[in-house]
Amino acid sequence: MTTTPIRSKTKKIELLSPAKDLATAIAAIDHGADAVYIGADDFSARSAAANDIADISSLAEYAHHYRARVYITLNTIIYDGELERVREMVYRLHEAGADALIVQDMALLEMELPPIELHASTQCDIRDAAKAIFLHEAGFTRVVAARETPLSSLREMASAGVEVEAFVHGALCVCYSGQCYMSQAFASRSANRGRCAQICRLPYELTDIQGRKITQSSALHALSLKDMNRSDYLGDMIDAGVTSFKIEGRLKDASYVKNITAWYRKKLDESINSREGFSRSSDGISDISFIPDPNRSFNRGFTGYFLDGQTASDVWNPVTPKSTGEPTGKITRITSACMETDSPQQLNNGDGFLFVTPSGQTGGFRIDRAEGRTIYPTAMPDGIKTGTLLYRNYDNAFERALAGKTASRHIPVDILLEDSPGGYTLTLSDGYGFSASAYRACEKEDARTPQREKIISDISKLGGTEFSVSSADAAFPGERFIPGSLLSSMRRECCRKLREVRVRDIAESRAVKPHAYPCAPVGTQADYTYNISNEMARGFYEKCGITVTGRAFESENPGEVKIAECRHCIKYSLGYCPKHGGRGTLNGPVFLRSGKIRMKAVFDCRRCVMEIFPVKRP
Repeated sequence: MTTTPIRSKTKKIELLSPAKDLATAIAAIDHGADAVYIGADDFSARSAAANDIADISSLAEYAHHYRARVYITLNTIIYDGELERVREMVYRLHEAGADALIVQDMALLEMELPPIELHASTQCDIRDAAKAIFLHEAGFTRVVAARETPLSSLREMASAGVEVEAFVHGALCVCYSGQCYMSQAFASRSANRGRCAQICRLPYELTDIQGRKITQSSALHALSLKDMNRSDYLGDMIDAGVTSFKIEGRLKDASYVKNITAWYRKKLDESINSREGFSRSSDGISDISFIPDPNRSFNRGFTGYFLDGQTASDVWNPVTPKSTGEPTGKITRITSACMETDSPQQLNNGDGFLFVTPSGQTGGFRIDRAEGRTIYPTAMPDGIKTGTLLYRNYDNAFERALAGKTASRHIPVDILLEDSPGGYTLTLSDGYGFSASAYRACEKEDARTPQREKIISDISKLGGTEFSVSSADAAFPGERFIPGSLLSSMRRECCRKLREVRVRDIAESRAVKPHAYPCAPVGTQADYTYNISNEMARGFYEKCGITVTGRAFESENPGEVKIAECRHCIKYSLGYCPKHGGRGTLNGPVFLRSGKIRMKAVFDCRRCVMEIFPVKRP
């Protein structure tokens, strides 16, 4: 016998973690993720993180044990000749147990697909409630808001009945997602096809319209942003109506995913538990063997990134696009072989460090040997001086600890063995409203010696399953002899049935929306920024009353048009913004040059955005 749970009336909050492969995805679930997102073997915006259908099937089976979900990133633009291959892939993914697809191309709305949720990717450029509502009405179960979206707009989206997913941690693109064509323009590698060349991470020389240098540095990483960290804003985001909290990082290694997932599991649980009417969206308890700390994993420094809606100067890291890690103290003495620091932290053999010279150049070294605050580098770095601040960007002891098994996830169950007519009934209840029972006919035989302890031990042997014992009892009077084989058989049947009813609930709770054609405002035109690369997508927009005036940048290069639109503003970050009391004047565009790459940044101060255009070489 199994029971169907009474659905909780609490609002479910989801922690969504990235995974580049099956092993990383399982690690994310073990460390507390309620859902994972992962690429299939094609059409993913991270082409270097592809996975075959067999691995996705294995992942879905594992995740569903905990009622965690698996989302597949199918978030590139699609060409006409690829549409049938995409449709066939969706059917295979559905059969493999995927719970939803994260998509960019509107052709998916026009296809005949199996019943699977569609989530509108952040590549759809969802920066306001109007766009979110349009996509929701078109058939998307969920929208992934642009990283730049402030709390006020997130609240508007959720208030309109849209299920909102928002980023909370990880690398930041300088441009609104889906609107960056720099890589295609300069490297013939489309970010909208999963092949970003990261033009934004290069060093640039900045000049004004007269050709004068704006900064003394000849190599400023003017478009390279810090990493997002919204640990301190999770409660505000819950209150605004966000239901899925997303960690970026499908190219990151397992140790990064373990640490960041465990950190946000802890922080998100604190926010959930301090509010009435909320609960996490998956089940189970994760036992973690380390203390999570985002500062000890790859990071370029942290920013909350416009969540308050205000322009900010703390969003960029113009010094380096590499990991800076955490400050660990200053150099107090240097000899020919070693250095002494004032670091309050324990330094370890194999640690890696970054430092910045007075001229703004970065350097680095690794410790060969550490003796307290005295460190012996493998080679003495150039440019380092007494007083230099060190940043540990590779914590060897921490990474070694994360390399092994660092978590286990389990679902506590209550186990009860009871008398039944002509035999016994064993019941497992998981505390989430699910239970399963198994009955066996058996002659009831009094025991000559105490057996209760052995019986409870036999029914409690849940090793090799996702279940753990919260309590176990044998509810009958006196001492009985019950064959161990019978108890084992009942226990295995209960585990199987309980697993089945829990997994079945996952399938029944999916919210597949019917597709429709919401009316766009009269006069709406779709140019190259709508990323239309096939006739099905074109047909969708036309059915919504939108006039299509251009194809995707990758399909039909429109010439010297805007190739990026950014909330980050170079003029503001350098202190020249006229709206915020900037110093001096910086009229006209700012020109950026890195090798053969030449661009100009134009500032739309009314909208508070920076637009980037390519510049032809003379």
